[in-house]
Amino acid sequence: MTGSGEHEVTRLLRAWGSGDEGALEDLFPLLYDELRALAAAQLRGERVDHTLQPTALVHEAFLRLLPRKSASVEDRVQFMAVASQAIRRVLVDHGRARSAAKRGGDRVRVTLTGEISSESELDIDILDLDRGLKRLGRADPLDQKVVELRFFGGLSDAEVAGALGISERTVRRRWVYSRAWLFRELQSGASGSP
Repeated sequence: MTGSGEHEVTRLLRAWGSGDEGALEDLFPLLYDELRALAAAQLRGERVDHTLQPTALVHEAFLRLLPRKSASVEDRVQFMAVASQAIRRVLVDHGRARSAAKRGGDRVRVTLTGEISSESELDIDILDLDRGLKRLGRADPLDQKVVELRFFGGLSDAEVAGALGISERTVRRRWVYSRAWLFRELQSGASGSP
């Protein structure tokens, strides 16, 4: 998005943060393609028969954002960070519902490729990923945020740095560490090790 479109996004985000509920509804069409691409990227690693489609995932995440009033969201990058958290919550809730309905027999699975691990591909359950992220967040909330924004948000190092108010070098360092930490945690969980 360039020029006047970016300014319109910023204006609408500030209006939303000030309590204008209609601003988010006006914002949605401006960012829809970007949100749908983000949702599609998240669903690429899911099993083939996954019942959520990118459009449905975007709409469900948007519905979760509607009641939220966030004065801290002032630009597109910060909004995409908030939207990525909403998308993650939708996927996790969907995984929990499917797990409960099938008693664990048809849990939501994602394939984590080079984005989380440069070592190999790891097929894990979305609920295991969520638990791993929560454990990572207890150790260091900033590391959890970096992973959420890079993996679920699809943001670049520069965008993550801007959203979190840290340097790109810090983002890269924390991403490398967190990626390795999560891979180890998820791999030991996938193999049944403690």
